[in-house]
Amino acid sequence: MTLYLVRHAKSSWENPDLSDFDRPLNDRGRKDAPRMGKRLKERKIVPDLMLSSPAKRALTTCKDIASVLGYDEPRIKKDQRIYHADEDELIAVLSEISDTHKAVMLFGHNPGFTYFANILFNTHIMNIPTCGVVAGQLKIKSWEEIRAGCGELEFFDFPKNKKN
Repeated sequence: MTLYLVRHAKSSWENPDLSDFDRPLNDRGRKDAPRMGKRLKERKIVPDLMLSSPAKRALTTCKDIASVLGYDEPRIKKDQRIYHADEDELIAVLSEISDTHKAVMLFGHNPGFTYFANILFNTHIMNIPTCGVVAGQLKIKSWEEIRAGCGELEFFDFPKNKKN
């Protein structure tokens, strides 16, 4: 199984009346999401499932990357539990995924995603920046088996990463 954790792209704080849930992407976020989609496409990444927090900034990031990867937007699944989820909630969400999905791309938020990446892949990422992607192989045969330490980090990329 392969898991891609994607933090939402940079969001706008322009309208203070909007709830956190409804904040859209800002200009940089609208540029970064397709750019990261292109990097994922260059790596020949084809997710079986794209699962997103329903928060506007996460779902928009998901849709922008899906468009670049040729993933049909109606196939995107949303799960309210991903919005500001901690590690335990993310494990619960992932453990319910059908084993027919071998490559899952999950879109959500910090600090939960950074903590989760660190416990899942036994790594020490200080912060997944906006629109950052952490990917790894999970040494499991079923999503029900997902647990801390079951993954091996494959790559960590983000818009300002100069190595790409």
